[in-house]
Amino acid sequence: MGTKANIAGTLGRQLAPRAIAAAPGLTSSFVREALHRAITGVGPLPGAAAAAETQLAEQGGDVAKAVHEVIENHVRLAGAQGFLTNIGGVVTAALTIPANVTGLALVQCRMIAGIAHLRGYDLDDPRVRNAVLVSLLGQDSVETLVRRKKLPAPPMAIATAPAHDPALDLRISAEVASGIIAQVAGKRLAVTVGRRVPVIGGLVGLGADGYATWRIGRYADRELLPRARR
Repeated sequence: MGTKANIAGTLGRQLAPRAIAAAPGLTSSFVREALHRAITGVGPLPGAAAAAETQLAEQGGDVAKAVHEVIENHVRLAGAQGFLTNIGGVVTAALTIPANVTGLALVQCRMIAGIAHLRGYDLDDPRVRNAVLVSLLGQDSVETLVRRKKLPAPPMAIATAPAHDPALDLRISAEVASGIIAQVAGKRLAVTVGRRVPVIGGLVGLGADGYATWRIGRYADRELLPRARR
């Protein structure tokens, strides 16, 4: 499993520049835009806080159950977009990799922001927004970046820092963008080039994006401890 992950990661880093070239707007700025849309809502999807409040009402005010439902709902959303953006195979990769990257970032941002809201965090606070983005990297990557001093702290500490550090914004956006692009590009290249069967690519995209979202949701669930809800 570790060998396959390393291969996918290497392939992802190699293909990431091509994904960016295919969509010039696919830079670190797309991460902030995805977060903004996740919080405020986009198309038929209500904003993160509104969706989380709906789940809280459905669960009779039980925050833990609401968090669980938020994660499960977004795992399904991530799987659906993963299937749709990976079903075309190698031929459509240049177009659908950017769509997969953007869709995955939006879904995962919305999930983490919903968890943060349920746990009592203010989604308008730039420290909390940075914490949401850092959570996207997952526990292993966060621990590595903190150890290498590329990030000052894990999500909880960033969300509750004494003050917002504007210099941290760009660094976090760049790390998150690079991580998501490498993940999506590596998955696509490793699967569709090896098998060349479009439907298989769609099914793998469904499973891979759904599983990745579940893991990130569980990490955010553990990391963002409850605060007094306003």
